[in-house]
Amino acid sequence: MSLDGKIALVTGASSGIGAAIATALAGAGAAVAVNYRNGRAAAEALVDEINGRGGTAHAFAGDVAVPAQAAGLADAVAAHFGRIDILVNNAGTIEPGVFGDIEPAAFERQFSANTLSVLLMMQAAVPHFPASGGRVINISSSLAMAPLESTVVYSASKAAVNTLTQGFARELGRRHITVNAIAPGATETPMTVGIPQEIKDKISASTPLGRWARPEDIADVTLFLASDAARFVTGRVIVVDGGLI
Repeated sequence: MSLDGKIALVTGASSGIGAAIATALAGAGAAVAVNYRNGRAAAEALVDEINGRGGTAHAFAGDVAVPAQAAGLADAVAAHFGRIDILVNNAGTIEPGVFGDIEPAAFERQFSANTLSVLLMMQAAVPHFPASGGRVINISSSLAMAPLESTVVYSASKAAVNTLTQGFARELGRRHITVNAIAPGATETPMTVGIPQEIKDKISASTPLGRWARPEDIADVTLFLASDAARFVTGRVIVVDGGLI
């Protein structure tokens, strides 16, 4: 699946799933804009790694949940590379909280980082897409369909991402832009490193494929959706969880 000549912007790409996606897209030939908010060193190291392998990447700072910064990011990427063909909305956060202990501020932070950022980046990036169309790929979560205790607000924010995906697929189809989402299950990333091993083992035992997802598992599906192989796929949420739900 070649992406030669394509320009991809991946938000929250300094580590974990985002870094794996950026690496996969670059490996397929795309020039990749690696967005980060705080992880400058990690983002620049990833860019160096991609460029060192013969790919093309450049790091761009910006908090995609802040309107002015989201718009500035899209403008900067388009100014540097000439346009945007592929937008991957990966940036996000989780703040566990059980019923009765959830603070409004925590709710707002998660919906801002996980949901508002998707809206802001789509509205900022799509004007830089060529007339021939493009690809938007939103990273959701399997928890949107099967929330666990203490993840309800996070799960709700990702369920909203699914709704944005399905709705905007209808609106942008006439512009030859596909909009899809990927819903990863439990994935080995810096975000999940603190989960106790006994819980990780329980999840693995409950998963038909017998393990957690790796970032590369999500990246490969992203590569498919970004490629011409997925030219007639839009408005879909693809669950990548080894069969857990």
